[in-house]
Amino acid sequence: MRWDGLRLDVGMNTGDGGRDGGQGETTPLFARSAVTRTFDTPEFRGVTFYEIHARSIINRVPSASRVPFEWTINPYRGCTHACTYCFARRTHEYLDLDSGRDFDSKIVVKVNAPDLVRKELAAPRWGGHPIAMGTNVDCYQRAEGRYRLMPGILEALRDARNPFSILTKGSLILRDLGLLAEAAEVTDVSTAVSIGFTDESLWRAVEPGTPSPRKRLEVCATLNEHGIPCGVLMAPILPYLCDSPRALETTVRRIAETGATHVTPIVLHLRPGAREWFMAWLSREHPRLVPRYLELYGRGAYAPKAYQERIGQAVRALAREHGIGRSAPRGDRAAGARGARAGHRPGEPPAPRPAPAATPEQLTLL
Repeated sequence: MRWDGLRLDVGMNTGDGGRDGGQGETTPLFARSAVTRTFDTPEFRGVTFYEIHARSIINRVPSASRVPFEWTINPYRGCTHACTYCFARRTHEYLDLDSGRDFDSKIVVKVNAPDLVRKELAAPRWGGHPIAMGTNVDCYQRAEGRYRLMPGILEALRDARNPFSILTKGSLILRDLGLLAEAAEVTDVSTAVSIGFTDESLWRAVEPGTPSPRKRLEVCATLNEHGIPCGVLMAPILPYLCDSPRALETTVRRIAETGATHVTPIVLHLRPGAREWFMAWLSREHPRLVPRYLELYGRGAYAPKAYQERIGQAVRALAREHGIGRSAPRGDRAAGARGARAGHRPGEPPAPRPAPAATPEQLTLL
């Protein structure tokens, strides 16, 4: 997405407790309909929000993307989760913003997202395809607590009986548990929580804006207890930081305790934008690991296939040992009835989850 206008002079009071960027400040490549806001509350200090009216909201994924979903909804760009490794960082460069601090603190908000979703789902050409959310940046990041875009989006999907899936690191998804349950009564709904490790010191270092792994495990358990199928994207697994047998066993065991429907391990990958930001962090915090990472990632974004396979086999073995996926949650047992009410044929595959797949291209860290 590029902005229509090249520069926007701002300096007016925007109301609603927010302030724009100040008298005479300019913002890069923003459309003239954009509104720039900052808030004094502690959770948003240092964060700037750019409110825009998007032209479209249901996006088709390019066929070359190698992901198990074709359509997505992303109500935000940029993410206050501030994960050092987030592969989506480079997308901020398309807006003439940087992929480091700007990605963490300059958040684009598509304020008309709920209305657009309802309009596009009602279009005659729309085919009722499964829609994945949270596949680029987290739709339940902190900004959602203020802008509350997801309830309207979920209501539109529910009313259209359109299947969907959500991948998140945010505990805010529990705010919408009632809407998720209502949607699950009429269509296929699946969720996944991203938890690559349970080491809290590592979490604070590389995922500073996210809820703790412990809280995310609670989210997974709560969703499954309420009949909303929820699995875990065990990603990213960081080489030499959380890939020891003991670390993997601890994480998988705690995931199993949530009743997770599945666990999908994905090793860290470092695309341009994320690579520079993560390696700068690594050189500050773990300089002795830099040569090892250069050996693993010296030829591209992905760790060697042999390493990925070794980690994948270890996690799958642990998942079998701890019984992950052995018993279907209430949500899966009721899926057939929901599908029938939603107009799906018996045996028709459910909406694909945003996380599980055989390729590390799905890593979204959110």
